[in-house]
Amino acid sequence: MRPMPEAESPAQADFRIRTAHPGEAAEVLEFWHVAAEGTSITDDVEGVERLLGRDADSLLLAEDAAGRLLGSVIAGFDGWRCHLYRLAVHPAARRRGVARALLAAAEERFLALGGRRGDAMVLQENAPAHAVWSAAGYAPQQEWRRWVRPLP
Repeated sequence: MRPMPEAESPAQADFRIRTAHPGEAAEVLEFWHVAAEGTSITDDVEGVERLLGRDADSLLLAEDAAGRLLGSVIAGFDGWRCHLYRLAVHPAARRRGVARALLAAAEERFLALGGRRGDAMVLQENAPAHAVWSAAGYAPQQEWRRWVRPLP
């Protein structure tokens, strides 16, 4: 991953959204280490490669003109539901419209696939993320709770 100098912060017109390419898993993982809150048991090269092998267009990336990774979101559609994961923006690129552009691209993808509603996994303790999701029109559903069980 080409490092993003802390002094540089792109304007919205200075980046583009694209799908991840095969072979970029390690770069994406390195980016998540810098830009994302928390980790997951699926955060490994094999997990990202499996995602791209199953749905090549699901991992959306924002990059600047120099090819530096600014943001990511996984826009997964299982044929029934639209799921958003790993919305992350490099700290030096925040508050420049990167997250908004990534979510707009994810929603366009969902609509093209016949999706009806997007849901997102957002850490309860990540207050800055709450503001981003709220500004994008998402709201928490207090009546739902996520239940998980790691598979052996």
